[in-house]
Amino acid sequence: MLTSVDADLMRVLSDPLRLRIVTLLARETLCTTHMVEETGAKQTNLSNHMKVLREAGVVETEPCGRFTYYKLRPEVLAGLSGQFAALAESARTATGNRRACP
Repeated sequence: MLTSVDADLMRVLSDPLRLRIVTLLARETLCTTHMVEETGAKQTNLSNHMKVLREAGVVETEPCGRFTYYKLRPEVLAGLSGQFAALAESARTATGNRRACP
């Protein structure tokens, strides 16, 4: 069963730019400058999205001199993926179930 935490995470990931950022971070750890180059987003807009992703626990930061690198937390996505896999399995086994209309 999906929880309100899972629903919040899905809302966070439903934004196209945040989903693009997560996709980029799945391949490598990046700093804001790299993500600005990759996405074409303004730095302030990107920073706001990174704050949302950090607060949701999707990414973590690594300070490196005057730069901040962002790294994806795969266990968060794996947990959500597991919830969807459980829903899919439930749907497979419930194909013959039908509630009678009153």
